[in-house]
Amino acid sequence: MSPLQLLSVLLVVLGACFFAVGAVALVRFPDALSRLHAVSKLASAGMGLTVMGLLLRASSVFLALKLLFVWGLVWVAGATGGQLAARGAVRNERRR
Repeated sequence: MSPLQLLSVLLVVLGACFFAVGAVALVRFPDALSRLHAVSKLASAGMGLTVMGLLLRASSVFLALKLLFVWGLVWVAGATGGQLAARGAVRNERRR
């Protein structure tokens, strides 16, 4: 196994670990806002590490650009979804 392949595997596994820690944080944290914060940060880091690991294995520039485009879409969708969920949680808390 070449050093480049080893680095790729390491980054993908590290990204999966970030996703797993985010899932644990989703279950363990006490309120909605802290859960959203932890999941959004850890999912962004996990996705970034995973994409970096896959970029090292990309066979063409077009494939690398597609990976970066998907990463950007997930990043924007995660931030937007987290903002909307947090806004709903705050509004729900005010009603109580």
